[in-house]
Amino acid sequence: MMIAPAFLGQFSEEVTPGKLRTAFKALGFTGMVEVALFADILTLKEALEFDAHIQQEGDFQLTSCCCPVWIAMIRKTFHELMPHVPGAVSPMVACGRMVKKIHPGAVTVFAGPCLAKKKEAREEDIKDAVDYVLTFQEVKDIFEAADIHPEELAEAAKEHASKAGRLYARTGGVSRAVAEMVAQLRPDRSIAVRARHANGTKECMKMIKDIKEGNTEANFYEGMGCVGGCVGGPKAILDVEEGTKNVDQYAENSAFQTPLENPYVLKLLEELGLETVEELLEDTLLTRDFREGV
Repeated sequence: MMIAPAFLGQFSEEVTPGKLRTAFKALGFTGMVEVALFADILTLKEALEFDAHIQQEGDFQLTSCCCPVWIAMIRKTFHELMPHVPGAVSPMVACGRMVKKIHPGAVTVFAGPCLAKKKEAREEDIKDAVDYVLTFQEVKDIFEAADIHPEELAEAAKEHASKAGRLYARTGGVSRAVAEMVAQLRPDRSIAVRARHANGTKECMKMIKDIKEGNTEANFYEGMGCVGGCVGGPKAILDVEEGTKNVDQYAENSAFQTPLENPYVLKLLEELGLETVEELLEDTLLTRDFREGV
């Protein structure tokens, strides 16, 4: 099971990540991996893209991570902005592809609060990554039907993701992760990340309008189709405020603060055959050509 970063507390306060992993194993899954780990890797990729392309004042980048609603809005309605979107897959797709690379023949299932992920998983150029998509509500219903009570199960705790990747679950998390990563990778950089983020489609439209009219001084833009980000998804079980609080607390308690401190990230880069983080810019497994299918 590939679990979205917004999962913390969704199945009750008593259901820890370790107990949830045990519950999925009771359903027959081999294990559970936090998709936030792959958000870590894509944080590195987006930070490197920013460093490569933001060379002077007036340059800007629109994040390609996370939200399929945001990306669909740009591709279909504001296609002239696509040159400012780095060619990266979402953390869900990155996770699915890596699982299949490491475990050929694996069936990959993603669970999250987002309905749009079901459509994303079927898009022609990335449909190789994820076999099935479930919502948190559907997972809860499956547990109930199978008479599995995660809160009563044993712990199987594992640390997979850093603070950066876990923050992807809420609005502003991607911006913060990338800004901190750019600062860590390029501490002497003259142009720092100046981020702006939008909550929900209405704010996303307003932000894009400001970009096109030159009414903004930011150079990194993050759009989330749902108010609050993924924690505000239509199939989240908790309300946005509670979900955000849980995500923030989980992120702050991470054993690793940044992707570069995360040994799982370094191990996955090795699995990809990459000797340096800079080679992420050339890796095809994590790259997407957004010109396709428009």
